[in-house]
Amino acid sequence: MRRADRLFRIVEYLKARRQTVTASSLAEELEVSVRTIYRDIADLGASGVPILGEAGVGYMLDKNYVVRPLMFAVEELDALMLGAQMVQSFGDKELARAANQAIDKITSVLPESLQKEISETFLFSMTSKAEVKIHIDFTGLRRAIRAKNIVEFNYTREDGEESHRRIRPLCLAFFSPVWLISGWCEMRQDFRNFRLDRIQELKITEERFLDENGKRLYDYMQQMC
Repeated sequence: MRRADRLFRIVEYLKARRQTVTASSLAEELEVSVRTIYRDIADLGASGVPILGEAGVGYMLDKNYVVRPLMFAVEELDALMLGAQMVQSFGDKELARAANQAIDKITSVLPESLQKEISETFLFSMTSKAEVKIHIDFTGLRRAIRAKNIVEFNYTREDGEESHRRIRPLCLAFFSPVWLISGWCEMRQDFRNFRLDRIQELKITEERFLDENGKRLYDYMQQMC
């Protein structure tokens, strides 16, 4: 990586994170020595980039600092285009539309040479016969997670057993070709995963939940590790 690219990547990395970032984590991310990171941070500070912190403690970028529009590498564009196609193939319609709009925004500011790279992409994501149909409001469920709305639904297990569930929805995960909703299940008083294609009569309630220790997405992820 060129030094200029590395300096920009440091700013980009810090901007994307609100917490303090250590020099060692930056060094690992950029595959350079910690000493190189110290030198780069000093150079960025001298050039006017408002990086807060110090060696041995960590660094944070002033939240009011505006990063100049970035330039994408060809492989970064490949990743974005493929990701957008995967969302279009396996996500809900609103998310697919949002992905396309994001790609349009990116494409509109690219130089002509890179626009050509996008138009001639050779990476594709397609639906298949293995696709599992979802009959509930996928978009509404996704938005319920963000808004922390409790949801209720009828669920049919693989063995045919049916039950009514009321959960705190925490995250959606895609294990091709199946989408799962993970959340805190009030009936089981524990975390549970549910296949979206086995959910019926989804109801997104007006009741909202607050994060509680032991019932958060963080706790679920810790349990999964």
